[in-house]
Amino acid sequence: MSLVAALALFTTFVIPLPAHASLAEAQALLKWKSSLGNHSVTSLSSWTPSPHHAISSNSTMSPCAWYGISCNQVGSIIGINLTNAYVEGTLDEFPFSSLSHLTYMDLGINSLSGHIPPQIGLLSNLTYLDLSINRFMGNIPLEISHLTKLKILHLVSNELNGSIPPEIGQLHLLNEVALYSNQLNGPIPSALGNLSKLTILYVYNNSLSSSIPPEMGNMANLELLHMDTNFLTGPIPSTLGNLTKLTGLNLFANELTSSIPLELGNLNRLNELSLNYNNLMGSIPPTLGNLMELTSLYLNSNKLSGPIPFSFGNFTNLVDLVLHDNQLSGRWLVEGFSKTSLSTISLSDNKFEGKISSSICNATNLSILILSNNSLSGCLPNLSGTIPQTFSLRNNLSTLDLSQNQFEGPLPQSLINCKNPEVLDVSNNEIEGKFPALLGTLPKLKVLILRSNNFKGFLDFPRVANLFPMLHILDLSNNNFFGPLPANLIAKLQGREIKLVRILTILETIDLSLNSFEGNILNVIGHLHSLIGLNLSHNHLTGSIPLTLVNMTNLEWLDLSSNKLNGGIPLELGDLSFLGYLDLSENQLTGRIPQDKQLSTFTSNSFRGNLGLCGTPLQNACPVYKRLTPQSIFKVLLLNSRSLGPKN
Repeated sequence: MSLVAALALFTTFVIPLPAHASLAEAQALLKWKSSLGNHSVTSLSSWTPSPHHAISSNSTMSPCAWYGISCNQVGSIIGINLTNAYVEGTLDEFPFSSLSHLTYMDLGINSLSGHIPPQIGLLSNLTYLDLSINRFMGNIPLEISHLTKLKILHLVSNELNGSIPPEIGQLHLLNEVALYSNQLNGPIPSALGNLSKLTILYVYNNSLSSSIPPEMGNMANLELLHMDTNFLTGPIPSTLGNLTKLTGLNLFANELTSSIPLELGNLNRLNELSLNYNNLMGSIPPTLGNLMELTSLYLNSNKLSGPIPFSFGNFTNLVDLVLHDNQLSGRWLVEGFSKTSLSTISLSDNKFEGKISSSICNATNLSILILSNNSLSGCLPNLSGTIPQTFSLRNNLSTLDLSQNQFEGPLPQSLINCKNPEVLDVSNNEIEGKFPALLGTLPKLKVLILRSNNFKGFLDFPRVANLFPMLHILDLSNNNFFGPLPANLIAKLQGREIKLVRILTILETIDLSLNSFEGNILNVIGHLHSLIGLNLSHNHLTGSIPLTLVNMTNLEWLDLSSNKLNGGIPLELGDLSFLGYLDLSENQLTGRIPQDKQLSTFTSNSFRGNLGLCGTPLQNACPVYKRLTPQSIFKVLLLNSRSLGPKN
């Protein structure tokens, strides 16, 4: 039964203001109120022995008009709902024994603490109990098994520990059990398999251990089973395939082993299957292709091997396919990846090979495509080894990661037809050609990584307005770019800040290392005030370190190593208080190394390979020059005059 249905059932029998109410119940609740740490809280201001609306002595102690209190026709309290009422205190003085008619109790989202008293078992008529989002600690009391009419049990987000009482399996009317986000440990009781009417079981985000009991396959009405983020071990029981009403099965972030049971293919109502972050091995069972209602499949971060089953081509509603970080192999599954429903495909860190079929462009809703760290080569029909030139995907693509593969040829021009890309990473391939300058017109691009390819030539950016308007990270390292640093690009980026057209608070990283750039480091780089990382190492840059770099007050790492920079190290670099990494090695810098402020924190590795540098932290000391006084100057002049005088 859902929360909404439970509330509807509960309110059906509520009479807002009966004529008479239990004096003993009112007095008992007032006693509990007085024990609270904030008994004067506004939400309980109506809890008073002399309400303002009293018109007779008979109604003086009626609690039925109090906030959060509901009564039946004869005036007995049957419901307490103090959800999010800012109540602080414990249940030590709560009048369990005085509320024998109570059917509904919700104290969720408060600041209640201490233990859940065993006297809670006295509420024999209770059907709904919610103590979630408080600070209760200790064990779940065994006496909770006395609540034989209970249908809803929510103890979410507390500090409960100990094991789940097996006695809960005696509450045969239970419809929902939610115990997640506590510190519960020990095994999952096999007695839970007796709860034949249970539709929801949430025990995730605890410290539960041992294996999943096969008896859980007896909960024939279960619709949602979330046991993720625990320390469960052993195989997934094949009996879970009996839960044919299941729509969501989450077992991720455990230590489950063995193979995925074939029987999970019987769960034909399943929408979400999350088995990721375990130690599952073997092949993906073809029977999973029978799950025609599946929208999300997460099998990533396991030890699965073999190909993707051809039966995955049967999926018609699949939105998220996440299989990364396994040992899967084989070639591109054409049918499975051309469905229009797909939004996310993540196959990175596997052993896939072969070409990307242009049929991927049929997945018109695709937003995230991550194929990194495989052996894919990609192709168009009759054009081997390239990324499909039709890779525009009808403008829905936001993340494209093809890094660490074997792609070659140019980037497809059709990428500029996309208006939503935020991340483009094609690093560590063999892609060639000039820098794709038109990518600067993509309005949402935040991350552009072209590292370790065969791009070459000058960085010639078009002189257009709003070039790279949202860029966070620019990594062009380890290519064959040459010539001066791209002044027009950097000028445009910093120009937005000066003109206040767009305050540049987003550009975070520039990496142009391992190229053949030459000339001076541009002064305008210092105007990129939000930059946290700058890497210009392993180029042919000359000249001095510009003083404008001290304007980058958010800089955390700076690498100018392996260039031909000369002159001294600016003392002002010490003012960069966030600078945690500095590498000026292998240049032609000279003079004493400043030891002021942040510069004093770096080791000799930051300055090695500069023959003209001296002083701490290097071992070669700077030469000491004595200051000449007037007396010493006179003595030198006198000696010189004698040496120049007439000889006898």
